[in-house]
Order: sequence, then C-alpha cells, then structure tokens
Amino acid sequence: MNKLLVALGLAATVALVGCNKEKAPETGATTGQHIENAATQAGQDIKNAADEAAAKTEAATDKAVAHIDAAADDAAKKTEAAADDVKTAAKDATAATAGAVEKGAADVKEKTQQ
Repeated sequence: MNKLLVALGLAATVALVGCNKEKAPETGATTGQHIENAATQAGQDIKNAADEAAAKTEAATDKAVAHIDAAADDAAKKTEAAADDVKTAAKDATAATAGAVEKGAADVKEKTQQ
C-alpha cells in the first residue's frame, strides 16, 4: 500500500509540474494574421532600407559631383596658366629670333661695308 501511495504521489507531482508550465500569451491572432503582420513588417523594413540606400547614394553622388567640379576648376586654372606660359615663351622666342636676325643682318652689313 505504501508503494502504491508513493507511486500515486510521484505521478501527481509529475502531472502538476508538467501541467504548470507557462504558455505563451495568446494574442488572439490567427496564423494567417501573424504571417500577414510579418510580411507587412518585412515590407516596411525593406522600404526603410531602400530609402536609406537612396539617401546614401544621393549623398555619394553629390560628393562625387563636388569633387568633379573642383577637379574641373583646377584643370581650367592649370590650363590657363600653361597657356600663359606658352604665350610668354613664344614672345621670348620671337624676341630672341628677331634679335638674332637683326644681329645677323648687322653682321652682314658690316662685312659688306668692309
């Protein structure tokens, strides 16, 4: 009899412990509603990610355009400076050539007069 009471006591304890587990609170939503809510949330997450990517792309594009504009301005300034240098060099070369021609003519004139 004692063995039977001990066995019944153990069975009752196991049953109480097993039945006393807390269940997740019921939201009242069906599985379809849960799936629909998850899909809606995923859609919002995707939209947010796309918006963030678009904003970052726009910022990167603006930065690239600014760098391109600065490089174009720098290239224009350097081209203008190079053109000025070429103009000055051409002037100097023309003056040197004219001087050489005049000297050559003077030398020829002097030799012909001797």
